[in-house]
Amino acid sequence: MTTPAELRIVLAEDHYLVREGTRQLLESSGEISVVAAVGTADELLDAARRLRPDVVVTDIRMPGSAEIVRPGMEGIDAAHRIRAASHGPDDAIGIVVLSQFSDAMFALDLFKDGTEGRAYLLKDRVGDLDELLGAIRSVSAGGSVIDPKVVEGLLAKRGVRDSPPPAELTPRELDVLREMAHGLSNGGIARALHLSVSAIEKHVNSIFMKLALENSPDTHRRVAAVIAYLNSA
Repeated sequence: MTTPAELRIVLAEDHYLVREGTRQLLESSGEISVVAAVGTADELLDAARRLRPDVVVTDIRMPGSAEIVRPGMEGIDAAHRIRAASHGPDDAIGIVVLSQFSDAMFALDLFKDGTEGRAYLLKDRVGDLDELLGAIRSVSAGGSVIDPKVVEGLLAKRGVRDSPPPAELTPRELDVLREMAHGLSNGGIARALHLSVSAIEKHVNSIFMKLALENSPDTHRRVAAVIAYLNSA
């Protein structure tokens, strides 16, 4: 029986054993009630429409009707349709996309219409229950998460120059940006980087200014900073 504290989840994964293993893992937390576990994009759209869960957790790829999804992007396309069908922030369903692709283009596609209530995680996060639960809680509250490995991969590809021009982020600001992608608060970033909270606040303000983003403590604004930087690559 679902308790008031439990979040109602629809899980979409086409591999049965992975789907059942993930369902059991989520429900073992005592925080999650999986109200439907489906194997296709069409079933996901139907379950989201009928059951109105708090959050959808979906694989990026699964079978789906050609007329409603792009091959290989079924989970993201379904996510866009689910979010578009909401009637306001109080009605919106959170989305967690699980992907095997660390290429930033897939994450950018998920966030192209906004960052609120969306998370893009690599599939190896499924084995880390705290990580997965953290993303589910975040999107259920309208926040956002992007897997730090996606950011790390892009930054490694781009490289960081020793003397970046003023319009670029400094190496320390890139460190802060990585931790932002992980969903950490300023206090959490300070602990991770062994800096003071006031120093982190200054770095965050500088990042927002350089990326022309409104300074805000909201999670989706912080992830928007990550997305803006990825888009500039």
